[in-house]
Amino acid sequence: MARRRRQMEVFSMSFLDCMSCGFGAVILFFMIINSQVVHESDNPPELAQAETVKLEFEILEQRKNLVLARNTMDRLEDEQVRAEDRIAQIIALIEKLKEELVKHDSVTLAKIERVEKLQSDIESLEEEKKRLLAMEKEREGEGNRVRTFVGDGDRQYLTGLKVGGDRILVLVDNSASMLDRKIVNIIRRRNLPDANKLRSLKWRQAVASVDWLSAQFPADSQFQIYTFNTEAKPVLKGSENVWLDVGDGKQVDEAIRLLRRTIPEEGTNMHAAYEVISNLNPAPDNVLLLVDGLPTMDSPEAKRGMVTGAERLRFHYSAVDTLPSGVPINILLYPMEGDYYASIAYWLLAYQTGGSFMSISKDWP
Repeated sequence: MARRRRQMEVFSMSFLDCMSCGFGAVILFFMIINSQVVHESDNPPELAQAETVKLEFEILEQRKNLVLARNTMDRLEDEQVRAEDRIAQIIALIEKLKEELVKHDSVTLAKIERVEKLQSDIESLEEEKKRLLAMEKEREGEGNRVRTFVGDGDRQYLTGLKVGGDRILVLVDNSASMLDRKIVNIIRRRNLPDANKLRSLKWRQAVASVDWLSAQFPADSQFQIYTFNTEAKPVLKGSENVWLDVGDGKQVDEAIRLLRRTIPEEGTNMHAAYEVISNLNPAPDNVLLLVDGLPTMDSPEAKRGMVTGAERLRFHYSAVDTLPSGVPINILLYPMEGDYYASIAYWLLAYQTGGSFMSISKDWP
């Protein structure tokens, strides 16, 4: 007899137990999540919103600071690269000039002039290199000074010389005697081309002195620079009897640039120089006079010829009588051979006006 097959059941007890446990676990999981959500929602929404706004402001501020820092770094890097390139060019040019200088050791007149030119060029390049190095280290500026001048060691300053004031007048002697300290060299250089006259060490020293003095001008002051020989005239054309603002230094820089191109020539007429002090309105409260000796004439039409020491002294006192009172005269004297009365005469002038007197050495500034 055939055995009856057992009928198969799909839903057994074991399967139902597993399904029940699974549903129970899901329900428990949702209960836990719901309780956590309820706990988080208990915090006030205003507090969370305030914290969010605060964080957004902090993020925005930090982004601004980051952009400013990046811009500053880019600018400083560009300036550093330009300064390094210029320094490298100057160093290479200095080395080249030094090599040329070694080859020119003859005592002939032409070669002596060449050597003097090379020496002057090297000094100028050395000064420019020092300026660039100083700018590299102190790029953020130097106090209230409008301009800078890098000197050699302790020659960066002068004790007792007043270079400040509200209205500063600089009078620069550009007569032919500013070509050299010795009379024979003055006569020789007077007949040389203009380019050779501009390379005269004495004249370059006088221009460098004005450059140093102008670097000490207060930023809120006014200035004027005149040159004088037979007559006096401002370095900046069209600024006769007008005070110029030191300001950002652009006018001062332009005046120094033009002064470097001014050629020393003719005689010395102190009447013309002192008339500038009287013509300026308001009057200067500080005068800086750069001169190398007593005047050789008392008017532009004076006859040329040999002038004795006594005559030069008489011309000096005649010009001093025209000076207005109350204006201090600070004198920088570049001594010249044979002018023995100049030191005492100009010292007395500085003393009487309440200024200072200095006899400049060959290596200043």
